[in-house]
Amino acid sequence: MCNSIHESAIIEGDVVLGQGNNIGPNCVLYGPLRIGDNNLIGPNVVIGTPGQDTRNPRYDSSQCKVEIGSNNIIREFTAIQKPCYKDITRLGDGIYLMQGVHIPHDAIIENDVVITPMVVLGGISNILRGANLGMGCTIHQHSVVGHFSIVATGAALTKNLKPFSRYIPGKPLSVNEYAIEKFGFHRFSDEIRAYVLRNDRPISAEILLMVDDFEHKSKQFGRGCY
Repeated sequence: MCNSIHESAIIEGDVVLGQGNNIGPNCVLYGPLRIGDNNLIGPNVVIGTPGQDTRNPRYDSSQCKVEIGSNNIIREFTAIQKPCYKDITRLGDGIYLMQGVHIPHDAIIENDVVITPMVVLGGISNILRGANLGMGCTIHQHSVVGHFSIVATGAALTKNLKPFSRYIPGKPLSVNEYAIEKFGFHRFSDEIRAYVLRNDRPISAEILLMVDDFEHKSKQFGRGCY
């Protein structure tokens, strides 16, 4: 299966594409860059520019890597930037980035994440599997957004957000019931609610694995949780 690349797209440097990708008008792709299969990359997307870092705004990014998996949708005017401090900026599989999303240096975006229009992430953000970021929200640098959690439209997230949580500024933390329904976690509903609302440790291996993963990544940056 071939790739469909618009004649106005610019591909520069060490860029490796899988198969079945559709790259729209006026896209700019800078290597080193690896892209998997069956990705839809909309018009005016820019991937692989240097990270925006005030400590070293003109750093040498020529060997800094971006890696994008398969079956992603990356809509128009989204920017995905190279790492500054770590080895890679990485996006997994099945991600939906809507119009005008900012993916910063050193970000890790896991599978099945949805990021809606005009969301801005700070550097070294970790967005874990199945998370949903509402329209126009902002994520502070070094933050971890837990598995299957959701951040409200227009919110400013300045701490880590536990898995399956729903964050709305000025309101108590609540459970992302939508994710429980959508992703088929019904049998774990009670322990998910107990974890989110009372911080009770889950007992099911599947949920506990996510909680442990979240806690491990959160401790790297020393930020508190909601």
